[in-house]
Amino acid sequence: MPVVNRIADFSEDMKTWRRHLHQIPELALDTVKTAAYVAEKLKEFGVDEIHAGIAENGIVAIIKGQAPGATIGLRADMDALPITELAEFDYRSTHPGNMHACGHDGHTTMLLGAARYLAETRNFAGRVALLFQPAEEAIGGARIMVEEGVMDRFDIAQVYALHNAPGLPVGHFLTTPGPLMAAVDTFTVHIKGLGGHGAMPHETRDPVMAACGMAQAIQTIVSRNHHATEDLVISVTQIHTGTIDNVIPETAYINGTIRTFNPEVQKMVMRRMDEIVKGCAVAYGVEAELDYDVGYPATINDAAKTEFAAEVAGEVAGEANVEANGMREMGAEDFAYMLQARPGAYLFLGQGDTAGLHHPAYDFNDDISAVGASFFARLVEKAQPLA
Repeated sequence: MPVVNRIADFSEDMKTWRRHLHQIPELALDTVKTAAYVAEKLKEFGVDEIHAGIAENGIVAIIKGQAPGATIGLRADMDALPITELAEFDYRSTHPGNMHACGHDGHTTMLLGAARYLAETRNFAGRVALLFQPAEEAIGGARIMVEEGVMDRFDIAQVYALHNAPGLPVGHFLTTPGPLMAAVDTFTVHIKGLGGHGAMPHETRDPVMAACGMAQAIQTIVSRNHHATEDLVISVTQIHTGTIDNVIPETAYINGTIRTFNPEVQKMVMRRMDEIVKGCAVAYGVEAELDYDVGYPATINDAAKTEFAAEVAGEVAGEANVEANGMREMGAEDFAYMLQARPGAYLFLGQGDTAGLHHPAYDFNDDISAVGASFFARLVEKAQPLA
């Protein structure tokens, strides 16, 4: 079946919701206005329960079906990014310096669309738990919601989420069983040497040379310490030091990101990073401190749930528009925590040839809202059908 007719009927309403949300982008856990708007719409739709204040400003809404049964979870993220918007359209951000540059306004809208339809029809057994989550971009709102017990509190048996995908054809779904997105860690190295005059380097312990040596050595972890068939990215993204051309500085700072899928590879990187920083410190005669921050885990789809979700996507978009064994990618996603807690699947939904995610010219494509809402709605009806 194509997009659900009833959802198509109110697609213009969904555009209005999305564009309102686009104007009030909020960061991290501080999604006060966004959560209030979501709660207002959910009340209007007649959902059975609204539980607010989860992970500070997250919401879990419950819709009951027409017969007893399990509870299925559907998640949408609500937070924005600290980016200044370039677009000049009439619904641009009214919060200077913040914008919905990743489409979370669209994700929230798609789940609201599914909520409206499911509350009207209730053509399913059991319950659906709508998880409106803050802080995907930072902090890990999904982790906080899981730690606060949402999976057990609402007896959620399985959980699903969507993310828009610039570059994929409009309405095209992509996913894969097993690892889909990488674990993300961050490393920082603080180097302390002995500064001095640039004309007298022999009187100094140069942190600049130490930083350059460490950055080059860190890259050998990828080229020489791991098996070529294991995905691994290590990127040194910042080196900060010095203030003027004729002064060797006292300190330097290195920062970067690490992306892995295999926990054993992650452990190897942590060990080698520590060895390299300590070894280079001795070699260059400086002091160095490594701060290795373990971030979001890998997003790992349950194989059976992914196959099921791909079948539902095929009913909505057509089998030719579903790639069920797509390439995994090195980006990260805190929905990983929900998938650690319960089996489920994460899928990408194409939004066409638009500016990329996290770009100041990005805007969510409203044409895919009805597709995403239909996917969520049919997922519930097929996962928990009435007898």
